[in-house]
Order: sequence, then C-alpha cells, then structure tokens
Amino acid sequence: MTSKATTPEQYLKELPTDRKEAVTELRNVVLKNLPKGFKETMSYGMLGYVVPLEIYPPGYHCNPELPLSFMNIASQKNFIAFYHMGIYGSPKLLKWFTDEYPKHSTAKLDMGKACIRFKKPEHIPYKLIGELVKKITVKDWIETYEKIIKRSSKTRIKTSPLKLYNYL
Repeated sequence: MTSKATTPEQYLKELPTDRKEAVTELRNVVLKNLPKGFKETMSYGMLGYVVPLEIYPPGYHCNPELPLSFMNIASQKNFIAFYHMGIYGSPKLLKWFTDEYPKHSTAKLDMGKACIRFKKPEHIPYKLIGELVKKITVKDWIETYEKIIKRSSKTRIKTSPLKLYNYL
C-alpha cells in the first residue's frame, strides 16, 4: 500500500489504528539506533532511511537524482514490512539476523531478500531490529553498495565504478 504522504508524520497519521502503534514503535527504534549520516524521509511511499545526496552525490544508480536507499518501513495490506538492504548485501549480516531472530520472536521468520514481514504487530522483535539498524554505518553501506554495483555491472552493463565519498 503506497502512501502519498510527504512526511513521516503524515504517513503515520494515515495508518489504520491497528497498525499505527506498531509502525510508530518500529520507527522510534530505527531513529534511536540509526547511525550518523542516514536521513529519514519518505521514499517510494514508505518511511525511508537513506544516504543523502550531500553525503553520496552519485545517488541511486537507477535514478541518480534519488538518494541511496538503505531501509524502509511500510504498512502493507497483510503485514508490516521492514526493508533492510544491508541484509541483502551482506551474507554475514543475513546469517547473524537469521540466527538471532528465533531468540527474539516466537513467530516464524517471513523474509524475502531484503524484506522482513510481520503479519502480527506483537511479533515484531523491536530490540533485534534496533541491533540490526546499528550494525551498518553510512560508510559501510556505501562500500557494500559499490561492491554490489561493480559486481553486477560486470555481468550486465559496463559502467564506471562509483567513487566512495567520505563526508562523515
């Protein structure tokens, strides 16, 4: 369910009451643990956490006018989604998360490549999500992103490698 909200506060106000509390708590956990340099914004109709263009001017390779996405929170039709691109980009982080998840939630892990789905708000492991958020700095994410882009460009389109911008 894509929102037309232009601010995180507006997004939260639009949520149905049965989702508002859980999404607000999830947002608060993310904001409390978000490493320096990431910025909260609306991104793709969801709460987004991005590397701003001021820090990483090349932006997102598919649309360089957009900042580099890292995480999103969304209230979807049948679940609350937490998207974390670091899990997709780091097998080591994925293993850590999948090993830790059963220690923090009784629900079965429902996960895609970067999307963690929570069908019931009471199953969201807020403490674990907070730990996950802290694990990757802006610099770490840019380095991981550039390695992925460089690797995928060898098999798809020849593009010049992006440069790491150290503004932090």
